[in-house]
Amino acid sequence: MTQPLWQKSNIKIDARIMKFLAGDDVLLDREFFLHDITASKAHVEGLANIGVVSADEATALKRELDVLAEDFRAGNFVLDERYEDGHSAIEARLTERLGDAGRRVHTGRSRNDQILVATRLWLKEQLASLEQHCKAIAQVCLDRAAQPPIPLPGYTHLQRAVVSSTAMWFAGFAEGFIDNALRAKQTAALIDANPLGTAAGYGVNLKLDREHTTHALGFARMQVSPIYAQLSRGKFEMAVLEAIAGALLDVRRLAWDLSLFTTAEFDFVKLPSEYTTGSSIMPNKRNPDVVELLRASYASVAAARTEIEQLLSLPSGYQRDLQFSKGSLFHGCRHGLAALELVPDLLARLAWNEPAMRAAIEPAMYATDVAIEQAAAGVPFRDAYRAAADAAASAGEGRTPEGSLAARVSPGSGHDLRLGELRDRLSRLDG
Repeated sequence: MTQPLWQKSNIKIDARIMKFLAGDDVLLDREFFLHDITASKAHVEGLANIGVVSADEATALKRELDVLAEDFRAGNFVLDERYEDGHSAIEARLTERLGDAGRRVHTGRSRNDQILVATRLWLKEQLASLEQHCKAIAQVCLDRAAQPPIPLPGYTHLQRAVVSSTAMWFAGFAEGFIDNALRAKQTAALIDANPLGTAAGYGVNLKLDREHTTHALGFARMQVSPIYAQLSRGKFEMAVLEAIAGALLDVRRLAWDLSLFTTAEFDFVKLPSEYTTGSSIMPNKRNPDVVELLRASYASVAAARTEIEQLLSLPSGYQRDLQFSKGSLFHGCRHGLAALELVPDLLARLAWNEPAMRAAIEPAMYATDVAIEQAAAGVPFRDAYRAAADAAASAGEGRTPEGSLAARVSPGSGHDLRLGELRDRLSRLDG
């Protein structure tokens, strides 16, 4: 390992302790490394603006940072256990190439605000991906909701309840994922604050050009208080994981429906073959493994959020405990977004088994229609309810699923899905 940035004379380094301190940090930093380089370039520009580095030094430093980024992308520079972390690697490379200019790059900066800004830039990318995935799911659902509806039993308590339709089913998830996309956008606005220049959490005795770095890095605002910059670590990460988890809660319910609908007992849905796997022992089996893992994905993200929450039982100021938040954050975001990415194609290609769905609609499912019609004709609803309950077995006489859906004129239901309104909400997210 290269000499730690914090190494002082007459201090002995124990290899076992260093290994524990480093952990997987340098490997996890690979995910944030390019963002750390980007932030370092902005920091160099800010130092040049206040005369801490010369214009020539700034040009050389930015050039070498660009070369380092290209070497990293190409695999010619490997971030590994030679370095304590990604920050140390950047400084070591610049010092190796540029000598004293490289040694100046850390002026006014701490590894605390380095990881904050690199993570913040990375989080903004994750939320942009989350928003795009949610919008893609919503779009597929709206497209399929606009197709001719097929009658589908509507369930409460997992018992057949009323007549529903494939269009209503898709419209429900469409609106959910429009809201999930909105939440991603709102969370992005929350975390869009630049912590670079807050140093170790108390500022420095230099008039750092924080306005420049805020603009150069594309942040909407400066995170003003150095103390709050440290307090926000973990809090902002949890907000991102919560936004991803919220979308996966809808995926979990969608996956539960599909898990039931694909059973022989329901037989409502056939999945694309790519979304199923075979059994290792039973030749007759095709299992909905992808759907089941989509259903389970919320747990991974919720666990990541919980781990970070448990780390935050801390006083103000930086504490090394927060190093452990990186792994949780990375794995939670990576798994959650990978799951969401699969959903649009799955929904676009699943096939409904109309005969089985129609066969599952039984006469008693029209009893609510009967009660409502009687109430509309002037019968007190509770009296109409009891009469419909007594005659539930014959409630379907002369009725069809299409007739039930056509009569469902309350806003958002069978005859009035308001898909245009939902499309407008979706399109406004791009505004």
